[in-house]
Amino acid sequence: MSIRLKLTLWYSGILAFVLLVLSGAVYLFLSHNTYSDVEAKLKLQGGQLGQQIIENSIYDPGELRMAPSSYLQGEYFVQIVNYLNNRDPQRSANLLQNNLKFSFEKDPSKVKKQNGFRKISVEGNPFYVYEVAIVSSENQQVVGLLQVGAFVGTQENLLQQLRTILIISSLLGLILAFTIGLIMARQSLRPIEVVIQAAEQIDKGSDLSRRIVWNGPNDELGRLTNTLNGMLGRMELAYNELDELYDAQRRFVSDASHELRTPLTTIRGNIDLLEKMWIPALEDGDSRAVQLSEQEAQRRELSREAMKDIADEARRMSRLVNDLLALARADAGFIMEKSPVELLPLLEDVVRRAGLLPRKAVWLPGDLTALEGVGVIGNADYLRQLMFIFIENAFKYTPEGSVRMTAVLNGGQAGVKIQDTGLGMEEAQIPHIFERFYRADESRGITSGTGLGLSIAQWIISEHDGTVEVHTSPGAGTTFTVWLPVAFSVSDN
Repeated sequence: MSIRLKLTLWYSGILAFVLLVLSGAVYLFLSHNTYSDVEAKLKLQGGQLGQQIIENSIYDPGELRMAPSSYLQGEYFVQIVNYLNNRDPQRSANLLQNNLKFSFEKDPSKVKKQNGFRKISVEGNPFYVYEVAIVSSENQQVVGLLQVGAFVGTQENLLQQLRTILIISSLLGLILAFTIGLIMARQSLRPIEVVIQAAEQIDKGSDLSRRIVWNGPNDELGRLTNTLNGMLGRMELAYNELDELYDAQRRFVSDASHELRTPLTTIRGNIDLLEKMWIPALEDGDSRAVQLSEQEAQRRELSREAMKDIADEARRMSRLVNDLLALARADAGFIMEKSPVELLPLLEDVVRRAGLLPRKAVWLPGDLTALEGVGVIGNADYLRQLMFIFIENAFKYTPEGSVRMTAVLNGGQAGVKIQDTGLGMEEAQIPHIFERFYRADESRGITSGTGLGLSIAQWIISEHDGTVEVHTSPGAGTTFTVWLPVAFSVSDN
């Protein structure tokens, strides 16, 4: 709900409450004044008639009589109920002429001794009746009931018209006020809409150099616009500085990776040559020399360990440099060359080469025939790298058990599953495993690695418009499912 509508509803609600209270007060005031004069006359007439009944009637155990003069009253309608003989009530001439009869209480014990007024309807005609209880002077029991009424049709019509006028005028006033309030609120808040539209254009265009144009007075909205423009200026300055720093960092990583690849390649080549030359020579020397001095044996063992350590670290640094170079290319907006790639031959090559990787787990390639003749638009080299990232990751985190790769085809998506029975991880870690340098087992130190492989995998998947699913449980292993959109199928040709 918009602020404009909220303000209008609040305003209309308050106005409705004020109109309700005011209309009620007006109606009650006029109703009281209308009936106060009738009440005064009925009370006077009832008192006089009651006194006449007591004084002029022939009172005996079975009879109550109305004074003759009461029959001549044309303005008032009189009825006397005699509870002693239970006969029909005595009615004044105007009641008899119109064949009207007031309702009354049949049981005298329930008749209130206090005089009172009530409104009744006799055959659709409204009357205002004043009731006087006639009490026996001997036992103080109610022996009769005097009812003096006045026809109040004129008053009721007046009040009905008043109610109609108040209701209609209140509703019309409320509707008019709601409409005018909505228009006024819209006009008052229109500058805010201008500010919002300008801010949305800046957000959609990602152009922090734009500013919100304000030509109005320097009121609250004017100060708000100036504050937003100042904030945009500071954000633009900070963003430009960060962008420059990011570009410099990206260039540094890319340049450093390129520069490091050459010496690392030289180091790896030389250490491989040394291993080929020295380790067999040392082993031959050990076999020829039956007796070696303790110092010579220790020297040869240290040489083997040193060359092995240098070779392992050189390979690890080469992988790290290659990963950093790949991520630097991704950050720089590297455009990957793509072409039609048939998946089954590519996966079969991956399966063959994965069997040569060092591992402790059992490599169990599954059924890949679901992707026979299925192809995607992609880069074959990067797709191989993608599969090897998940396979090597599975080998790394499966000290015992098995690693299996299978393929599925679901509609227009080709899926490759790499499932292991290794360490697994908590579900809370899944959203972070594709972050750079994140290690799920960092606190445990169970495996070695840089934490960049899955970040590269995510970039490759994104470049191929694919997705990845992760299902894991601690101690039960992890399953990665890579989904790639199918571009063609041999069966379709």
